[in-house]
Amino acid sequence: MLRETGGPEQLELAEVPEPEPGDGEVVVRVRAAGINFADVLVRQGRYPQPPELPTVPGSEIAGEVEGRRVMALPRGGGYAEALAVDEQLVVPLPDSASFEEGAGFLLTFLTAWIPLTRQVRVGEGTVVLVHAGSGGVGSAAIQLAKHLGARVVATASTEEKRAVAAEQGADEVFGYEDFEGIRADVVLDPVGGDVFTRSFSVLKPLGSVVALGFAGGWWEPLDPAPLVGRNLGMQGFYLGRLMRHEPELVQEALGELLELWSAGAVKPLIGATFPLERAGEAHELIESRGHVGKVVLVP
Repeated sequence: MLRETGGPEQLELAEVPEPEPGDGEVVVRVRAAGINFADVLVRQGRYPQPPELPTVPGSEIAGEVEGRRVMALPRGGGYAEALAVDEQLVVPLPDSASFEEGAGFLLTFLTAWIPLTRQVRVGEGTVVLVHAGSGGVGSAAIQLAKHLGARVVATASTEEKRAVAAEQGADEVFGYEDFEGIRADVVLDPVGGDVFTRSFSVLKPLGSVVALGFAGGWWEPLDPAPLVGRNLGMQGFYLGRLMRHEPELVQEALGELLELWSAGAVKPLIGATFPLERAGEAHELIESRGHVGKVVLVP
């Protein structure tokens, strides 16, 4: 439960009534809940569209509904033992997957897959630069771009993280200070800040940068004149809004991803697991950017 914005200590355990499903809802018994950077921003009071307080964070879960193993994208409330979820937002969890993997799949893979298949052109020989290649979204993007036939270059901040990005399939991995010699067709950027700005320098003509987030700082102002002069593009992606306005497109993309996962073509990277009562520690790990892959909570 989050009653006031602030530091990780603001996350507290609280007893709440058993959820009552409304029309079109089912109660999911949560077995794992994914933590996303948006949850950290909500807790800090920095999220652009904050929920009313008090609130229970968490928009990605895996669990059970009447004995069925499922994944879901609730509109908040995921850091819990159970919650009512719109049945249309619930999908089967593959038999071979753990609940932890299920809690780390939907948001990260959709955030990478939809831009790669709907916003930019990626195919055999395309060079894709993935920033934060050892993170949840970055590791998903590497796997998916490789599946599409791209040559993938990634960035990461430490030798350990660069090794993880390579294990996910990156052909080359660089530090954030060393990537500007690359020539890329597409850049996927969940980092923001000056990394986002510098990414335009590596693009080939007709290339695009896709802004996915700002884990490393808010985006710097960008003059469109150099983009026009160099025939470059900029895209932005925000899954939450797309789910509200284009739910059929999201469902279509999700079906494609479930097929890939079931076929063994992709696999979510789970970097750390915490019990629910240590959610504050999990947030601290994410804020320190000391983790790899996805961080999940287990009630």
